[in-house]
Amino acid sequence: MTNVFIIHGAYGNPDENWIPWLKSELEKLNCSVFVPKFPTPADQTLKNWEKVFEKYTENINKDTIFVGHSLGPAFILSLLEKLNTPIKASFFVSGFLEALGNPDFDEINKTFVNRTFDWPTIKQNCKNFFVYHSDNDPYVPISSAENLAKSLEIAPIIIKGAGHFNEASGYKKFEVLLNEIKKVI
Repeated sequence: MTNVFIIHGAYGNPDENWIPWLKSELEKLNCSVFVPKFPTPADQTLKNWEKVFEKYTENINKDTIFVGHSLGPAFILSLLEKLNTPIKASFFVSGFLEALGNPDFDEINKTFVNRTFDWPTIKQNCKNFFVYHSDNDPYVPISSAENLAKSLEIAPIIIKGAGHFNEASGYKKFEVLLNEIKKVI
């Protein structure tokens, strides 16, 4: 069985944007879908998010898929550095690995991104990566997607006019993402 983990971003939660819709669509395909709620913005640190995720690690297997939005991809990369079992795929939406020049985010995101990532281990622990970004994201510059994709040795998938792929940008559904996940399942 395919287990899918959907990871929200800073100031986010499991009930926002396209997350509930994607969860519902994947469950129709007989996937087990986990959407942890992480502390944010208060107590948001990599260590605290890892503590929340500990209870989910027994559900990670070779057919696992990770989906992360905004800060979610940086968190997923930290998980991939520690896995004992390589997973099937990771889908990164509006991801970044650096400070964004926004004090409201940079302070609470620093433990996730102000670090060196173990790229060889990350790539060894996940067979397929997908990086989605918009050409008009108001928070995360397109260069962030390009840097993330370059580190993973893939090309980013740029979607025109999608903003931050959030509800404010009209993203209560994300058909392109669902269709790509279906191909991997």
